Amino acid sequence: MNGHIGFCGSIKQSPNDFVVTEIDTSGQLVTEITADLKSKETLSEQLKICRHNCKIPRLSSPELSIEEECCSIPDDSVLSTAESVPPSTRGVGDFEDNNVFGWQLDKVFTLDSLLDNSVCEQLRLFACNTKDTWNSKSEPADHPSEFSLGPILDKRTRVSLHCAIRQQYPFLSTVTKYGEIVVKVNQDYQELCHLVSEEEAYGFLKFLDARTENTKFTFKPDGSKEHRKKVHHFISKKFGKLVETKSFPDSQQNAVVVVRFRERSGFRKRTNVDRRMKQEIYTAFTLRKENLEMLEAIGYLSSELGVLSSDFSYTGIKDKKAITYQAMVVKKITPKRLKELGRSIEKKGICVANVHSASQPLRLGQLQGNHFNIIVRNLKQHSNDYSASLKERILEAIENVKENGFINYYGPQRFGQRQNIQTDQIGLALLNEELVKAVRLFFTPEDTDDPVNKAKKYFLQTEDAKGTLAMLPNFKVREKMLLRALNRYGICQEGCCRGWLSIPHSMRIFYVHAYCSKIWNEAASYRIKTYGTKVVNGDLIFAEESTANSSLNAKVHVVTYAEEMADKYTINQVILPMAGYSIQYPANKVGEWYHERLARDGLQACKFRLPALQMNVPGCYRHILKYPHNLSYNFLKNNENEKVTEDSPLENSVTSLSMSFWLDPSCYATVCLGEIMKCDI
Repeated sequence: MNGHIGFCGSIKQSPNDFVVTEIDTSGQLVTEITADLKSKETLSEQLKICRHNCKIPRLSSPELSIEEECCSIPDDSVLSTAESVPPSTRGVGDFEDNNVFGWQLDKVFTLDSLLDNSVCEQLRLFACNTKDTWNSKSEPADHPSEFSLGPILDKRTRVSLHCAIRQQYPFLSTVTKYGEIVVKVNQDYQELCHLVSEEEAYGFLKFLDARTENTKFTFKPDGSKEHRKKVHHFISKKFGKLVETKSFPDSQQNAVVVVRFRERSGFRKRTNVDRRMKQEIYTAFTLRKENLEMLEAIGYLSSELGVLSSDFSYTGIKDKKAITYQAMVVKKITPKRLKELGRSIEKKGICVANVHSASQPLRLGQLQGNHFNIIVRNLKQHSNDYSASLKERILEAIENVKENGFINYYGPQRFGQRQNIQTDQIGLALLNEELVKAVRLFFTPEDTDDPVNKAKKYFLQTEDAKGTLAMLPNFKVREKMLLRALNRYGICQEGCCRGWLSIPHSMRIFYVHAYCSKIWNEAASYRIKTYGTKVVNGDLIFAEESTANSSLNAKVHVVTYAEEMADKYTINQVILPMAGYSIQYPANKVGEWYHERLARDGLQACKFRLPALQMNVPGCYRHILKYPHNLSYNFLKNNENEKVTEDSPLENSVTSLSMSFWLDPSCYATVCLGEIMKCDI
């Protein structure tokens, strides 16, 4: 991309050599934002204070349950059922009506108000005959299996009827066929009655249909763990997208199965008061971490606070071997509770500051970019480079990249730098729905003998999920979520599917995105090798005229032959697609390359929809070239803060290069540095 020779050096020799600070959407560094404008203590001072005293005892996470029996098939917005409400809030006596085990009903319409008396009576007889047939175990032919209410033209009336019938007769189900409501046997009710009492089945289905937010349903005490598992499995299989289950002790310490609704499960419209209450459970803060993966930092915090990793939202993943500052929002935790962590997490390399209430979570990509302060040490020229001084090489390299930019590759940390198994390999296995293989890749250990890798080795050798769970530290959240599901469902295709579903959606799709990133990197190299920096017929750019409401593909323009001849566009306008089911490929050799490359991995466009894993990968577009913003630099003497003057030759003393710049979201400083230095770093 650039013709300079470059130089050699070392980065990330210590976390202080690589400092990343997020820039929010208003253009501010997150370390410069203060929640309390009246406070004279800046965020930087807060962050310094919490680095001093590490001796405060570690806070213990709240005791959630006596068993690990939670059952879950989460949808894209729900990440795990490990989340729980403290047992003290879950007693049967908490419910308004213990006879039906706590279902709540906001009944607006009754059947009498919706149907004629004669139809109501026919429906009642159908319901009674259905129950009698069950009790007498008669043949199905002895009683009609369906009852029609006839055509109901008004849609709102149909909706009200569906609700009213299921509330009054939970053992019946309703469907609409061409405007006609048909009532028939609810097979789920019949199956559930084989596991629990009819009274419990009746109450559970009424609770389910009412869908009243913040309510729960408790089955009768059950001393058999195996039987409770059957109840968990049945509810998970039939209603897993709507509810989640977990076993808890009741007031007499007898185990009971508790059911509650997942979030965003179609609750009735909330009032303004409800919305305000909902908004109060988000707390924003600035996270400082040092030499730690972001997901591990979240694992530590979730363990301390007793919440799920999925309750944390953020704008992007930051480097491990660095000091990083980023905005975060945690759900269900008040600012007071978060502040109580104090310095107890400092020994893990974590600090939180700028804690304040927020109204909503963060979204991936919700930032203007990232600022970098980087020190490159052990500077030297490439071997056999004697035609210019080291300082001349450095100045030439920096100026070239400032002017010409760099290829916007995904950095090696995206794929698990120096790991035995790269994240893109796991992503490919998931895309090919080789779920057992993906699990084995996930648990492939590194060549070290620490507790985590010992546990992974043990799992691959024995497939003992329960024993591996006991070996892993609590902060290994993803591993533990997966192992709990494997322990319950087995290491088979279905068990591994449930295991992957137990991992938060944002985490499991990370592996698929890693594979798509690898393909993008290869495509970018092929594009530059084939066409260089000239914009050619069939290249893609973002359209000059498009509306905010336009679809993504409507915003993409295919370069024509006439535009190529007129040199209408420049290489920094060219975009390449991230593989997915809805993107447009270049209409030239690069597009052909994409199809051939994906075919080698057994993938076609339709394979980027994964309903079994509840993941869809539509794809997106990414500029080939990017530029560093506000790049400045100076030379330092090693182990000193003293700057080297511009006229001083570098060869007379061993020096380091200090650089400061910021990049757009999803750009990698290591890639920018690699282009400047022309070496692997």
